[in-house]
Amino acid sequence: MRILGIDPGSRRTGYGIIDSDGQQSRHVASGVLQVQRLARSDAAAERLRVIFAGIGEVMHTYAPQEMAVERVFVARNPDSALKLGQARAAAICASFAADVVVADYAAREVKLAVVGKGGASKDQVQHMVAVLLNLRESLQEDAADALGVALCHAHSRAAQVRLAEAGA
Repeated sequence: MRILGIDPGSRRTGYGIIDSDGQQSRHVASGVLQVQRLARSDAAAERLRVIFAGIGEVMHTYAPQEMAVERVFVARNPDSALKLGQARAAAICASFAADVVVADYAAREVKLAVVGKGGASKDQVQHMVAVLLNLRESLQEDAADALGVALCHAHSRAAQVRLAEAGA
């Protein structure tokens, strides 16, 4: 199963692609879509266009069968949550043409699946993603987070399959 993980952001959107059978996962590709600061009045729309086009290109190039996206966390700044939600929506909309399954996970779920504790730091997530995927090169933070989302989905999906088989 090829899975695309997305760490949405209005300035940097991370993506990570893995192949997984539920027990073993292999890194296929990862990166960060850099959305430059734009001074024009249509800057927000242009950032969303960059995310939509970039994820669309990733979808076309790697043909994932499923997609997992990190859920937006609303803490203190509603404006930031709105921008993240828009970035998330642009990434999800880019998957529509491929008709892939889309799942979403809270950041705590991803950290729990990858590190073993929901309050893990970004450094811990980066480290464990590299260990789990046997990567020697360092990962950008947003790409590591996206790979973590993909790994979380792979593990959750495998557990759901096993539960369904046990109940059948």
